[in-house]
Amino acid sequence: MMPGTLDAEWLDIGPVDQLPAMGARTLPVHGGEEIAIFRTATGSVHALVNKCPHKQGPLSQGIVHDTSVACPLHNWRISLVTGKALGGDEGCVPVIPVKIDGGRILIARAEALAGVA
Repeated sequence: MMPGTLDAEWLDIGPVDQLPAMGARTLPVHGGEEIAIFRTATGSVHALVNKCPHKQGPLSQGIVHDTSVACPLHNWRISLVTGKALGGDEGCVPVIPVKIDGGRILIARAEALAGVA
């Protein structure tokens, strides 16, 4: 499957090895929104809407810790698995389903194209 190729349910966004461990990349989607795609130190890949529920900080610019990311604005920790704020903070970020197939990252097409507004 080529980058950006659509099938019935999944959007191929590229090879997993181009996403650095403990790092993130962004993907613009419909309506001016962005999805942040994260890769943990153990190699798992997760995707969230790129907005902290607190002050809409760009989560893709935060520091990845195990399966959470710290928002760069006010250090809120957000679970990469559930999208929920951790610790004493409250809020939630939409999670985009992700799978790896043949070394390529696939995200759920319906959520991505809808912008998960």
